[in-house]
Amino acid sequence: MLEAIYDTSVYFNYTYEDEWLTTDFAKEVIKKIDKSNVLGPHAIESPVLGVIPPENLSGGTKTLLLMENAPEEIYNASTCGDNCAPFILKLAKKRDLTINLRHLMDFGKKKFPVDVKVLNTGDVVHSMEELMPIAFKFV
Repeated sequence: MLEAIYDTSVYFNYTYEDEWLTTDFAKEVIKKIDKSNVLGPHAIESPVLGVIPPENLSGGTKTLLLMENAPEEIYNASTCGDNCAPFILKLAKKRDLTINLRHLMDFGKKKFPVDVKVLNTGDVVHSMEELMPIAFKFV
């Protein structure tokens, strides 16, 4: 998708706002994805790196925070690992969300909690089983 923001990490670094880091959603994402704790809007405590700035968060975490706080854009979700998939589905339950995937992300074995429309074909899918045959044609 030409309109998708491809380098979400750099985009995040120049667009995020302090309040994005202190919400319950951000704290949960940072804890689960980066195994780190939010100390404040400018400090994240990583068990590996020590205290880091938000710019040093993982690409997946940054992309999820962008999806939550600037949902009007389309983001390259291939910057996310499969561990981000539950959060993408969670966000999609709250609002329409368009993402660009360049790989087959594993959204799990359960039925999706939302209808997922594959823009390449117009198909609406409800599970990985339905998504895989379509996605294999494109990724």
